[in-house]
Amino acid sequence: MGQCGITSSKTVLVFLNLIFWVEDEVDHSIQKVYNEYNGTNTDAPSRAIDYVQRQLHCCGIHNYSDWRNTRWFKESKNNSVPLSCCRPNISNCTGSLSRPGDLYPEGCEALVVKKLKEIMMYVIWAALTFAAIQMLGMLCACVVLCRRSRDPAYELLVTGGTYA
Repeated sequence: MGQCGITSSKTVLVFLNLIFWVEDEVDHSIQKVYNEYNGTNTDAPSRAIDYVQRQLHCCGIHNYSDWRNTRWFKESKNNSVPLSCCRPNISNCTGSLSRPGDLYPEGCEALVVKKLKEIMMYVIWAALTFAAIQMLGMLCACVVLCRRSRDPAYELLVTGGTYA
């Protein structure tokens, strides 16, 4: 039981460390995924970017102008961003950079980091709760052990070197 409590404490420390590490890793990963975007919904990076932009209501890494630095933008030569950057209340949005009011103004990186930190906080709270329950179990075991040494009703029955 004590080993599990130590393991839970180590888990919490690992997740606390991950909170600080996650921003750097997300920045590197999201840049890579944006560079692999090709505008079709057949490959994983394109589907992932479109999904994140629609769900989190964001566009680009820091904002919609980040799309100018991607291979997809340079190859398409249409001066627009993916339609997943369009606000849902705009009916005729084409993703054109000449109409930035039609696009989500906020970038996705900060929102993804925020979501990951929220998820990690739930994991940390679960690990802390588990550790607290184990500590309570160890405390109860100590109380029983202390009572056992004082109470004659808790004497061991020893017969012939074996416990009865």
